[in-house]
Amino acid sequence: MTLDGPRLKPGREPATHLVVLCHGYGSDGNDLIGLAPHWRALLPGAAFASPNAPERCSQSPTGYQWFPLARLDPNETLQGAEAAAPKLNAFLDAELARLNLPGDRLALVGFSQGTMMSLHVGLRRNPQPAAIVGFSGLLVGGELLSRFDKAPPVLLTHGDEDQVIPPQALFMSANALAALGVPVQWHLSKGLGHGIDPTSLALAGRFLADAFSGRAPRTGPVPAQGR
Repeated sequence: MTLDGPRLKPGREPATHLVVLCHGYGSDGNDLIGLAPHWRALLPGAAFASPNAPERCSQSPTGYQWFPLARLDPNETLQGAEAAAPKLNAFLDAELARLNLPGDRLALVGFSQGTMMSLHVGLRRNPQPAAIVGFSGLLVGGELLSRFDKAPPVLLTHGDEDQVIPPQALFMSANALAALGVPVQWHLSKGLGHGIDPTSLALAGRFLADAFSGRAPRTGPVPAQGR
């Protein structure tokens, strides 16, 4: 099937970059497209797209899933991400072609299961995307990746009270990415559950703006005030 979902034109056309937002389990593209207006001032040339995942979600009949997710089992999440990856890649290729943009003008942003997909797909694309942002998610299948000579910068954020994906996943994912040579920065939000807070939104906006302008990525923990 061909993925589709809401889109938002850039504030200044023609588009210079594409930001694709991958929603979480049981949600849909309308959920994450709501992040785009928060970043439009920082990213005036960015077009946004937020596709619905390829499968209807049995646990949320009005929502979608990238793959079934009964538990956080590494084998199940890897198999699911591998199965859904071609569909997401096809959508990315089609959107880039529609906007007449090269693959290195792409950024992937995910929430929860969408973070799993953004990292899985983004780290394997050629050409590499400009940046990857992951909210409240984790890296799957990192052990199958070879160390990078050059890799897209990654920002991970998580809430320290997340009851869906434990906050320890943030540190495990960040450490695994760093060991692979990926420039990764991360932020843990105090008092936040499974969600995205204003601090994470602001950090992500600055991160994307830096990546799109070619600024050298920082690594390690990022305080709330950013740079």
